[in-house]
Amino acid sequence: MTQPFFLRAATADDAETIRLLTREAYAKWVPVIGREPLPMVADYAEAVRKHRIDLVEIEGRLAALIEMVPGADHLLIENVAVSPAHQGQGIGRRLLAHAEDVAASLGHREIRLYTNKLFAENVRLYLKNGYAIDREEAFKGGFIVHMRKSV
Repeated sequence: MTQPFFLRAATADDAETIRLLTREAYAKWVPVIGREPLPMVADYAEAVRKHRIDLVEIEGRLAALIEMVPGADHLLIENVAVSPAHQGQGIGRRLLAHAEDVAASLGHREIRLYTNKLFAENVRLYLKNGYAIDREEAFKGGFIVHMRKSV
């Protein structure tokens, strides 16, 4: 992505736009796992109140987001969603780097995330960006891959 990368914190007014972008970004996974992934059915009005969600807007439209949940000793990445029109431009990688900055600013030395094992391109992206597989867990007929990275 060659454009300047600006993030802004989500507000309650963004909840519906976040929901729509997330549904669009994850739609390609429905046929892969045979159901809607959890981010597609999340309550984003509640998430905006309880989590840190940072937004990327391009030309006045929401293009991507990262949802993070600070824990006692780590930062959890709950959701990274990039609009299909902006996928493959490095935005996801830049959002992961942003999460590292957030974790460091909170004094955390570790970031954790999880994804569906069948989301192979996501698993590869995280591995390429320094995350390691911690464990796999059975979930709704499939497996969740738990990953972590030291910062």
